[in-house]
Amino acid sequence: MSLISQNVAVISSIEKVTEDNTVVSSSPLRKVDASDVENSGVDTTRAKKRKKEHKKEDEQIVKEQQKEMEKLENFLFGSLYSPVEFGKDEEKNGFSAEEKDSALYIMDRSANNSLSVYENDVGLLDESSNKEEAQQRKPVWVDEEEEKASVNITNVSRLRKLRKEEDEKSISGSEYVSRLRAQHAKLNPGTEWAQLDAQSRGGSDDDDDLTSDDENAVALADGYDNVDSIDDILRTNENLVAKSGAKLLPGLLEYSRLVDANAQEPSNGPIHSVQFHRNAQLLLATGLDRKLRFFQIDGKRNTKIQSIFLEDCPIRKASFLPDGSQVIISGRRKFFYSLDLVKAKVDKIGPLVGREEKSLEVFEVSPDSSTVAFIGNEGYILLVSTKTKELIGTLKMNGTVRSLAFADDGRQLLSSGGDGQVYHWDLRTRTCIHKAVDEGCINGTALCTSPNGALFAAGSDSGIVNIYNRQEFLGGKKKPLKAIENLTTKVDFLKFNHDAQILAICSRMKKSSLKLIHVPSFTIFSNWPPPKKNLQYPSCLDFSPEGGYMAVGNAAGKVLLYKLHHYQHA
Repeated sequence: MSLISQNVAVISSIEKVTEDNTVVSSSPLRKVDASDVENSGVDTTRAKKRKKEHKKEDEQIVKEQQKEMEKLENFLFGSLYSPVEFGKDEEKNGFSAEEKDSALYIMDRSANNSLSVYENDVGLLDESSNKEEAQQRKPVWVDEEEEKASVNITNVSRLRKLRKEEDEKSISGSEYVSRLRAQHAKLNPGTEWAQLDAQSRGGSDDDDDLTSDDENAVALADGYDNVDSIDDILRTNENLVAKSGAKLLPGLLEYSRLVDANAQEPSNGPIHSVQFHRNAQLLLATGLDRKLRFFQIDGKRNTKIQSIFLEDCPIRKASFLPDGSQVIISGRRKFFYSLDLVKAKVDKIGPLVGREEKSLEVFEVSPDSSTVAFIGNEGYILLVSTKTKELIGTLKMNGTVRSLAFADDGRQLLSSGGDGQVYHWDLRTRTCIHKAVDEGCINGTALCTSPNGALFAAGSDSGIVNIYNRQEFLGGKKKPLKAIENLTTKVDFLKFNHDAQILAICSRMKKSSLKLIHVPSFTIFSNWPPPKKNLQYPSCLDFSPEGGYMAVGNAAGKVLLYKLHHYQHA
């Protein structure tokens, strides 16, 4: 016997049972009705009505019982009495044919430039976009007097930071409001990482942008197609909020003091050389205690990485090669050292063949990392190859050599010394191409060129620093762009930062004798050095590759670390 026949038999038996129950249940009701009629004996019509009402109630009870039985049967054996018919529920609930179609088909809105299955969807999208445009918020009230008003931003010191140009004094009211809003956004940056970029909104036309190489990449929501930019955020530890790259304004320099760069291991002697590696996270610090120390700079802990002890050489100067592969170390010795950072190997080099110099403590490295220029005796400049570590040539000045500086990507070399003149050398031909007197200088002590080679600064033992345009100086113009007279003792150190907006000048003979010059205006930053902080006797200085950090070494064996807030990267 099949399952259906079994179900039918069960159903018939259930119907008989229900009929018997109805007869049994209805009989006492009818007896009660007859007794009521006999007792009343007054109105037969009223008794008939009551009978009809009781019959209706009995029939309704029977129908409800049958429905409950059918529900149980459907639940146990499936749909026997009401087979499934599609569309009946929708019609009962009032769905139209178009709504049923839209319910059956789902549009993929995430795909870019995808065609709609139905033309009606295009109309719906247009209508929704028009409604969104109409619902955009508009300003409730606009003050027309803002355009007519004029605000002087130089009278109040707090408003001077709103200037975009140095000589700017008054601005309109609307411009004043917009700059205040911009300043507020600068001081209270929002979560820019949470905002959808304009380029990522547009999306890409290719559906197969993500290859197998991106399996470990971030899973992005619909509309975030610029995967590379998201991965770049997760691959760096820099600040997520980027500040504007506006020009540095004169007057006050925004900075803050951080933990000393060598706080974990200060030097036991004066610091003579500090320099940042090209990756901006590694700093070397050397001094007369014969130790070369490396620190990882983060501004908080400044972890010490390694220290190297040179037993026979108090270090006067150490410098990374611009390519970051080696460190050149020298002192008042006939030889110098080369530290290979890749192999972690120290090589002792010298004395140089054919030379009798007793000291190679002053040198400069070319920007192309090919040549090291040492100061020799009797006006000689010694050129040594960084690959072979051998002497490849010499240059001869009329007076003694005191300072060197490379220019033009290592193709030219500047030198100055006891005769008060600045020499320009062409290293390709090993000849002097120009020589001129540094104005007001009797004995030159320091030289420095800007990273782009457009400017150079020359310091003397009188404390005067002259800033020249190099092309004009080569063309015969001997007058400097500006003469800085803020130092009263011998100039020992000069250094431009990476964009040549700041020039540091230093003298080791006087406490806190370190000045920072705003190069575009040739003025001194008035809040440097810190008024309540003693720099001791500063001896050396370096800026990080992107200008965010400034490290100052002093005679007390400390490397002071400062954060320059104008620059967003280290």
